[in-house]
Amino acid sequence: MLQSTVDNPATSATSSDSRTLKGAGRLPAKQHTVAGPVRISGKGLLLGEHADVTILPAPINHGIVFERTDLDPPVHIPALVTNVVKRARRTTLKLGAGSSNSPGSGASVETVEHIMSAFAGLRIDNALVQITGPELPCGDGSAAPFVDPILNVGLSEQDAPRRVFKVVEPAVVEDGDAMLAVFPSDEDEFKLIFDLDYGPNSHRIKRQTQTFAFANGDYQHEIARARTYSLREEAQALWDRGMCQHLTPKDVLVIGEDGPIDNAYRYENEPVRHKIVDLLGDLYLVGCEVHGRFVAHKSGHDLNRRMGLKILKQMRAAHRQEVSLRGRELDIRSIQRIMPHRYPMLLVDRVVEMEGDRRAVGIKNVTINEPFFQGHYPGTPIMPGVLLVEAMAQLGGLLMSQNLEHTGKIAVLLSLDRVKLRKPVTPGDQLVLEAEAIRAKARTGTMKCRAFVGGKVAAEAQIRFMMVDAEQET
Repeated sequence: MLQSTVDNPATSATSSDSRTLKGAGRLPAKQHTVAGPVRISGKGLLLGEHADVTILPAPINHGIVFERTDLDPPVHIPALVTNVVKRARRTTLKLGAGSSNSPGSGASVETVEHIMSAFAGLRIDNALVQITGPELPCGDGSAAPFVDPILNVGLSEQDAPRRVFKVVEPAVVEDGDAMLAVFPSDEDEFKLIFDLDYGPNSHRIKRQTQTFAFANGDYQHEIARARTYSLREEAQALWDRGMCQHLTPKDVLVIGEDGPIDNAYRYENEPVRHKIVDLLGDLYLVGCEVHGRFVAHKSGHDLNRRMGLKILKQMRAAHRQEVSLRGRELDIRSIQRIMPHRYPMLLVDRVVEMEGDRRAVGIKNVTINEPFFQGHYPGTPIMPGVLLVEAMAQLGGLLMSQNLEHTGKIAVLLSLDRVKLRKPVTPGDQLVLEAEAIRAKARTGTMKCRAFVGGKVAAEAQIRFMMVDAEQET
């Protein structure tokens, strides 16, 4: 069974957020992390392997990151929907989910939806989750085994505004008669109605609905304690495949002809409430809380994942639209202090956003005065593809320079992979460059880079760098 321990509860209680402890719904204006280490241990739901988990405080804008400490070297897996791989009956994060050649790819963490639901429900923005096994402990199959020990430690407010995304256009994902939709709302809050209906022949789980909104809902008591469930034949099929063999119907919710076997419902409509547990956890993988009106009918992990990807697409489009309106993070003078490149080979005019050493957004304004246009199709000037790649690489190098380990070093291009030129770039275009860190070590780093024109991808590549001493290159 799952066990948890708390470090210095007397100290942490004074720094915790009373809003969260009391379960009220007011949206916190500031980011939050855990007030101290939270330790949880137990066996995973499906694989049944023992794992020790330590939830540690993390700095602002860190997000939720899992660390497989049982691997050598340890592997960090950001809790993002882009790292989700398709698995039956659970949500699994895998490093480099979309790129099998990424450094560290193959490392994964199974069944993250319940702890992610706890982070979403308690409005925790930043945490490092260290785990010694491939799957999160399951406890009773609800989010409460994570919520309760976190609240015993408490939360700590951080000096940075909270990231929230407000849905800007409707989105729908469907699979047969299952559906998940979201609609924009004038209200700054998350609202959900979930309809669970297994059809007229399902007498064991009758049709049930549940609504939830953070503004007037009590996540800790109304949602978090709802357990995962399965029909008796589904549970037997898992046992026959060698999965969940450490669990009995007394430990989790197995529904037979006459209701729960050797167990009882915590709520009259516990199945639909657990669906909300999963949905909240899966949606939090977009990287922040989402505000909008959600309607779900029989939605499961795969539809939740697909909706998360659609919301992420909206977030990135809205972000690119803001880029041209925002002030600079690094102007050209700051860039020149970091990089050795000079005219005509300096291809980043400014950096408008820098999220630590994880992500950067930059701008390159393309004009007819670029020297390469004199010889590259003068009658029909097109920016050479190699220079598009060079511009992306320069932004990636600037991002690499933000890592403290790389102070005094320069990023030198080592290799290119998955290079695609999607759209011609011509005079008058504004290139919005984006670089995301896949992996960064003391000597090397890998970046996923893209270039956009008018919100459409013009070029993309996966770029690997080697860090060398600055004086070696100058």
